[in-house]
Amino acid sequence: MSKPTTVLAAAIASISVQVGAAAAQDPKGLSGVQIRSKFTGMQLTDEVHWRDVYERDGTFRSYSMGRKRFGKWFVRDNELCVDLPEPDGGCFEVALSGERIVMKPTGPGLSLEGVLQKPSDRQ
Repeated sequence: MSKPTTVLAAAIASISVQVGAAAAQDPKGLSGVQIRSKFTGMQLTDEVHWRDVYERDGTFRSYSMGRKRFGKWFVRDNELCVDLPEPDGGCFEVALSGERIVMKPTGPGLSLEGVLQKPSDRQ
C-alpha cells in the first residue's frame, strides 16, 4: 500500500470508530423533573454558533449568529417548552447521549444537539 493510501485508510478507520462509539450511546430520554434539574440556571450550546440560557426565573435568552431573542421556558409533562414567536418556539423531548443533550421538537422544526454548561455571561 502506498503512503497516501495508508493514511486515507487510517483516517477512514478512525472515523468509523468514532461514529460507532457515538452510535453506541443511545440517547436516554429525560423526565420533566430531570429536565428542570439539568437546565435550570444553565446554557445549552454547540460551543460555536449558538447558546440558549435557561434562567432560574423561567427567562429564556438565545444568542445565535449575532441575533438575540428573549422569551420564557418551562417544563410541561416530560417536555422542555420555549415560549418564542413562531417558528422558533415549541416543545422538545430531551435526551442525554453521553455528555450531549439531544432535543427533538414535538412539532415541526429541527432537532438540536449541544452541551449544558454554566452561562458564559450574566446579561
